[in-house]
Amino acid sequence: MNDAQRLPSYTLVVSCPDRVGIVAAVSRFVADRGGSLTESNHHTDVAQGWFFMRNVISAKSLSVSLKEFRDEFAPLAEELGMSWNLRDNNQLQRVVILASHASHCLADILHRWKSSDLACQIPCVISNHENLRSMVEWHGIPFHHVPVPKEDKSEAFRQVSEIIERHRAETIVLARYMQIIPPQLCSEYAGRLINIHHSFLPSFIGANPYLRAYERGVKLIGATCHYVTEDLDEGPIIEQDVIRVNHSCDKDDMVRLGRDVEQSVLSRGLRYHLEDRVIVRGNRTVVFTS
Repeated sequence: MNDAQRLPSYTLVVSCPDRVGIVAAVSRFVADRGGSLTESNHHTDVAQGWFFMRNVISAKSLSVSLKEFRDEFAPLAEELGMSWNLRDNNQLQRVVILASHASHCLADILHRWKSSDLACQIPCVISNHENLRSMVEWHGIPFHHVPVPKEDKSEAFRQVSEIIERHRAETIVLARYMQIIPPQLCSEYAGRLINIHHSFLPSFIGANPYLRAYERGVKLIGATCHYVTEDLDEGPIIEQDVIRVNHSCDKDDMVRLGRDVEQSVLSRGLRYHLEDRVIVRGNRTVVFTS
């Protein structure tokens, strides 16, 4: 947890049509209520004429409550045509994780959560296999085993959805969950459902990307953290990274090297999401990494 989150603070995220005076108007609004900006980022997509902004506001000296801030900011947001969100940084998001056999991405998230490196709550982990139970329960987190039969997956995903709702999840992470999420759930959790794909998208979409990368003789392999949509592995990209390979690497070497990239990319992408650093517009994102 960073310093901005230890102290009482709010994060305001805005996107709107670009025009003169947006930064000044928002800064003046905050200053008029006794607040100060501890972090401020903004970007203009000149080609699209669209403006993006993220401000972390110290709440210690604010003269209004979170609700009053929202109520009073709404008219300004409407005037400027803003899509916006205001979050209390001390209200940690509830993150439900889905995983299958592979443990590396889940283990990395749990370690970062346990060491307070990821500021969130993890109310449960859901898996279609039993092998991860002992690791999850060692961390004191409930584990739900929901098998997904090949013949008919509808009942399994009904159970998954019910567990997610029961635990009041705000964010759902697919930590190498090797099942295709039904369109209904993709729509229901749009912008809240995060996946790690074990290739540098848009290359090698779908299954067995390391095998196909080996067969193609690539010199770089990578991983992509993205939001899930109904279109397989084509949702808005949050974070990516690569590692170099060469002719001496076989498929198993690529899998081994790729795991390190996958877990670091997923954890970074999840952190950016939890800290409201990601703004989605269409199928693209603006990510304020610092």
